[in-house]
Amino acid sequence: MYYSALTPFNKTLHPPIPHHHPKLITTIRSVLQYNRRPQLAGETPRVVVITSGKGGVGKTTTTANVGLSLARLGHSVVAVDADVGLRNLDLLLGLENRVNYTVVEVLNGDCRLDQALVRDKRWPNFQLLCISKPRSKLPMGFGGKALVWLVDALKVREEGCPDFILIDCPAGIDAGFITAITPANEAVLVTTPDITSLRDADRVTGLLECDGIRDIKMIVNRVRTDMIKGEDMMSVLDVQEMLGLALLGVIPEDTEVIRSTNRGYPLVLNKPPTMAGMAFEQAAWRLVEQDSMKAVMVEEEPKKRGFFSFFGG
Repeated sequence: MYYSALTPFNKTLHPPIPHHHPKLITTIRSVLQYNRRPQLAGETPRVVVITSGKGGVGKTTTTANVGLSLARLGHSVVAVDADVGLRNLDLLLGLENRVNYTVVEVLNGDCRLDQALVRDKRWPNFQLLCISKPRSKLPMGFGGKALVWLVDALKVREEGCPDFILIDCPAGIDAGFITAITPANEAVLVTTPDITSLRDADRVTGLLECDGIRDIKMIVNRVRTDMIKGEDMMSVLDVQEMLGLALLGVIPEDTEVIRSTNRGYPLVLNKPPTMAGMAFEQAAWRLVEQDSMKAVMVEEEPKKRGFFSFFGG
């Protein structure tokens, strides 16, 4: 049985456990951890950039679901869509019709910062901020310093400093990437278990470290255990061995992702919850406590190929 952080633990479901059953007591304690809220680690605001290098691996989906999960855990969150001209975070959140001002208007003096922040009516402690409007061009002077100014402005706003500032990074490693990572002190690297994503993720990891970001954790998205067992997909252990990063979460392949995207209704709000939605919630929990998880070995078929078979070896 799964217990979310928002569900009170019903003691009547579990009779008292005798003291001579330590394994059962350990199991109950592992369930009880979801009866508490995670303890926020680190100094606020936690500025986290969500990146990958490769497009289409699930950065925006991760930002939307992790951001709303953090809000459901009681933390104030500002999600910044740093993708210039190709923003999609507002669509995934169902807030596209409420974005009237962007950061560009704030910098030009056409509006205040609080006017550009779009508050989610479902969870008021979650706010969206878009850099620019779709198909628009940024001013020549816009860069990393402008985003640093934005983060500093969020720190001193009247309603208080947010606990988390999540920056949805654009694909690629060009100027948009450099701008998005400049104010961040943590990074969540989203990848899928294929060699093209892993090559780009490895490159991005090196760039993040060169920029001084040492706290880098990864989320492995679109994992299919049936393909891993058939050795048609790399396991999470293989991915972790290649990238050498702490594991924040493993998100299984889920057809509900497409439905939730089209509805503008993130997975973590679904009732009953989906497997992918629960995985995003658990990743958000670990992010709050700056924790990580361990990859579990998936049972393989009797016929085994070498690890380098994925590279034609």
